[in-house]
Amino acid sequence: MTREEQPLLVQERGRVLVLTLNRPHAKNAISLQLSEELAEAFDVLDRRDDLSIAVITGNGGSFCAGMDLKGFARGEIPIVPDRGFAGLVQRPPRKPLIAAVEGYALGGGFEIALACDLIVAAEDATFGLPEVKRGLTANAGGLLRLQHRIPYHYAMEFVLTGRLLPATEAAELRLVNRLTESGGALEEALRLADEIAKNAPRALVVSKQVMVESPDWSLDEKFSRQHHHVDPIRKSQDAAEGARAFMEKRAPQWTGR
Repeated sequence: MTREEQPLLVQERGRVLVLTLNRPHAKNAISLQLSEELAEAFDVLDRRDDLSIAVITGNGGSFCAGMDLKGFARGEIPIVPDRGFAGLVQRPPRKPLIAAVEGYALGGGFEIALACDLIVAAEDATFGLPEVKRGLTANAGGLLRLQHRIPYHYAMEFVLTGRLLPATEAAELRLVNRLTESGGALEEALRLADEIAKNAPRALVVSKQVMVESPDWSLDEKFSRQHHHVDPIRKSQDAAEGARAFMEKRAPQWTGR
């Protein structure tokens, strides 16, 4: 299979894993094969100690137009057991994930971005959940996540009208972390990923875990449950290395232990 035929391009850039959806002829719509390859890539990200974070982007000037309808018409459903649509939305990786969005992120494509921890978007990018216009509902996390990313009434408007959300408006609603000029989303996402990847890998994983899970914890148990997760980090070799590096005025050498 040539590079052009590979639905997912995987590149390692230091501690950053770069995942490029590579179906530009279909606006990077998600096929079953692409879902399976994404799930495998996320497993690799979580398994390997030398990787701290991933960036997901799309080839050909568009992020993702959602599900591959041609494949769906053939009876192909791009869902991976336990991980969901795109091998991601039901169970994202334990490690941080950044979406670098150019062009359209519609339907399932927007839901992929919502499953990420940070979003960098070009100023002319467009988000949207237009499913109601087609007699459908957003089933890959849009209805579950959007209302927690932007104010409830705005989220409800976008879901019920199906209208598109320009990246500039998304930035005003604080849905987007960084806004760039057209064509600059990936470069900026990589800068952000490099900044994050300088930090202790286990601390990144646990910090994400507590932030994702803690909204469901009762008030009485929040600090005890947080302690359960963070106490091993305080006692880790990396914590000791971070203190030594600070005192010795040098960059820390993380081991993930």
